[in-house]
Amino acid sequence: MPLYRRVLVKLSGEALCAPGGFGVDTQAVQGIVKELEPVVHSGVQVALVLGGGNFFRGKDLHKEGLLDRATADGMGMLATVMNGLALQKALENQGIEARVLSAIATVGLCEPYIRRRAIHHLEKGRLVILSGGTGSPFFTTDTGAALRASEIQAEVLFKATKVDGVFDSDPIRNPSAKKFDRLTYGEVLARQLGVMDLAAVSLCMESKIPVIVFRMSQPGNLAAAVAGKTVGTIISAEDPPA
Repeated sequence: MPLYRRVLVKLSGEALCAPGGFGVDTQAVQGIVKELEPVVHSGVQVALVLGGGNFFRGKDLHKEGLLDRATADGMGMLATVMNGLALQKALENQGIEARVLSAIATVGLCEPYIRRRAIHHLEKGRLVILSGGTGSPFFTTDTGAALRASEIQAEVLFKATKVDGVFDSDPIRNPSAKKFDRLTYGEVLARQLGVMDLAAVSLCMESKIPVIVFRMSQPGNLAAAVAGKTVGTIISAEDPPA
């Protein structure tokens, strides 16, 4: 039985492409759908926020001086809409009703993001893909995910990553890195652990939304986390056990 009634899942854009690749990879997208399917069929209301890094990384071009930050962020928001449309169709191919709602105007492609409309779709059992970031530059998709989770009153925010949770250093570069089972919001902010940007963590703390960081590529991890099983790292207001 699921522990949560309404959840928000944050996925990076790279989750939709082959490792080290570009764009949208059919197998990668089908893998995401396979992980989402049992959660949706269990009756959980699922909202999804996608990054756009598989198409465009505006931050890099901004650092190189080619684009100003507002333009770069706008292009990144468009990339998240493309990912949302691709995933929507893949979900529908498996019989899962899905809607893409965009915070930026994309007339003719998807619906505009309206909080009450998003909640209506969730209550109707449709998976809702929230694209276009926050609709404004200078905010990451992590912050967008925290904002939308607060707006739709999600009970938890699941952040999917390439590793098994939050570590004290990069586990890919440092095999001896220590994994945390539980952390408080304050510890993440004080240590600047980098799993989410500080604005996103602060917003989750203010809204009292726990964050569970886990590896999406491990089959069954998402369903297990939704069922309340110990997966990844839990970030919440509670003090972790000694």
